[in-house]
Formats: sequence, structure tokens, C-alpha cells
Amino acid sequence: MSKRICIVNGPNLNWLGKRDAALYGALSMEQVMLDIQRRYPDVCFTYYQSNHEGDLIDKLQEPLELQVRGAEPVTGIVLNAGGYTHTSVALRDAVTLCPAPVVEVHVTDISHREAFRRVSLLTDVCAYTIIGHGTDGYLEAVQWLLDNQTDKP
Repeated sequence: MSKRICIVNGPNLNWLGKRDAALYGALSMEQVMLDIQRRYPDVCFTYYQSNHEGDLIDKLQEPLELQVRGAEPVTGIVLNAGGYTHTSVALRDAVTLCPAPVVEVHVTDISHREAFRRVSLLTDVCAYTIIGHGTDGYLEAVQWLLDNQTDKP
């Protein structure tokens, strides 16, 4: 079975590396993806970013649709839902339905941000959570998925 990991970013993460470097770092997501692909050349990565909640839900439902059709399962999903982390019950439900493990990533430490950012609706339905490790959190999430990969569809 080949390893397939999807990295999904939510709203405003298209500005990573361009927006408030002191808070979010200087690397763009393109640079982060190049680093991930170099470190894990045997893994097939897909990357998706959207500012639209429904589009993110559709992306999280793809592994379920693949499973229903009998296609090869996805190894896992790395999800940075951005602001939807704190507001989207629908995104939470999509994570719950996902047959692949989902690792929640936050570039900043949301526990030390504004009060409204301190609550994640996703943490307890994700397989693992990485908070406040900068863009290295994406690499850590990939490694966690590979270390915890199962052969279950």
C-alpha cells in the first residue's frame, strides 16, 4: 500500500509567509510543502487550501467517498482549519466522519492567543494535535501519521 497524505489548510493560510511573520513565521506554504516532499520522497502528498468552509468539508469527505468506492485508503490528513477551528461544528462533523486519521495543526499556540481562539472544536475528534510549533508542526504531523499508520482501510 502506498502512503498518501493530504494537507488541508483553512482560511487565510494562503497568506502564510506573507502575513505577520513574527506570529506565523516567514515560510510560505509552498516552501513548507517543498521541505515536506524532500524529507518524505516516498509519500504522495496532496495540498489543498480554501477560505470556504464547505470546500474544506468536501475535501475531508473525499477519503470516505474513496473508501465507499473501494479505492486505496488515505494514510492520513493534516488539517489546519484556521479560524474555523473555533467556530465550525460542520467541520468537526466532517472530521468525525473521516475514515483516515486527522492531525490538527496550529502554527501559533492558540492557548496563549485571544480568548476566542483558545477553544478548538476539533481537538477531541482528531487523532493527534500539534499546537504552537510554527510551520514545523506540519512536518511533525506527517511524521506522526507515518509512525501511527495502520493497514486498516
